[in-house]
Amino acid sequence: MHDPFPRGFASDNAAGVHPAVMAAIQAVNHGHALAYGEDPVTARARAAFDRLFRRPVATHFVFNGTAANNLALMAFAKPHGAVLCSEVAHVLVDESTAPERTLGMRLKPLRTVDGKIDPGALEAALGQGHGVHGALPVALTLTQPTEVGTVYTRAELQVLIDLAKANGLGVHVDGARLGCAVAALEADPAELLAGVDVLSFGGTKQGMLLGEAVVFLNPALGAEFPYWQKCGMQLASKMRFVAAQFEALLAGDLWIANGRHANDMAARLEAAVKDLPGLSVAYPRQANAVFVKLPKAVIAPLQAETFFWPWDEAEGIVRWMCAFDTEPSDIETFAAQAEACLIRS
Repeated sequence: MHDPFPRGFASDNAAGVHPAVMAAIQAVNHGHALAYGEDPVTARARAAFDRLFRRPVATHFVFNGTAANNLALMAFAKPHGAVLCSEVAHVLVDESTAPERTLGMRLKPLRTVDGKIDPGALEAALGQGHGVHGALPVALTLTQPTEVGTVYTRAELQVLIDLAKANGLGVHVDGARLGCAVAALEADPAELLAGVDVLSFGGTKQGMLLGEAVVFLNPALGAEFPYWQKCGMQLASKMRFVAAQFEALLAGDLWIANGRHANDMAARLEAAVKDLPGLSVAYPRQANAVFVKLPKAVIAPLQAETFFWPWDEAEGIVRWMCAFDTEPSDIETFAAQAEACLIRS
């Protein structure tokens, strides 16, 4: 029988919902609870984030990642400001004009090495004095893991955070796949993100049905967030069904376990294909993404077998994403398909 939803390597947001998350939704699907987050489930989920970071933080739940990033960055919004970001940042290349529309600020891309912002590029951007004739840098946003699947070490983060703070900038982290980074580094989340002001904590790409969390590690910066959330059309009335998912995701560090599994599957995929003729690995695999360069004639036939997205069509670079539900059999099948397509080419 044809499966209308075959697993593939398009993205971790194409995956299903973790059974524990689905069970959590069902578990709160009875009776009535006050709307807009004034319910005990949302209170418990917020307390779970306090425990995760071992101190009081201010946590709010929104529908999607674009909203999480842009509403988080509202904490630094100034009409004459600029947000410094990597040249491949999701907020820059995959969120349309939401930053400009929401924040009213300029995004300034910085040079990267394997997806990570080069400290020298950040230092240069901070030192480019153009006075009132240019935009004033007010925030630095970092993605962990990066858009090309690499992971900042704690030391690498510290260098960038220190530079930002020394120049009066706030620091935001896009953690849509944070569990993959924490698992890869075997890190303590609170220690890894020390010095960060606000975090976009992923839900959808880490096993949830929908929802992202905006976590103010510096709670004072988020005092007006409820107004931004409402004006941004991101305040869910039946909030308990979003919050219940986060409660399940944080319970027993399921989000980290999901990230570890996705990473392991990506490592397995890389090992299975890296020596195939005509294929080369484009970026170091450090999390749950494998980027490879293929002969262009191979890409469409292989996509017809198992779908994935191109990354750089001009260079023939494609992206293969693994998820919490990727199975070893998926890897074996896809590696065989890739080999067959390469041989036929």
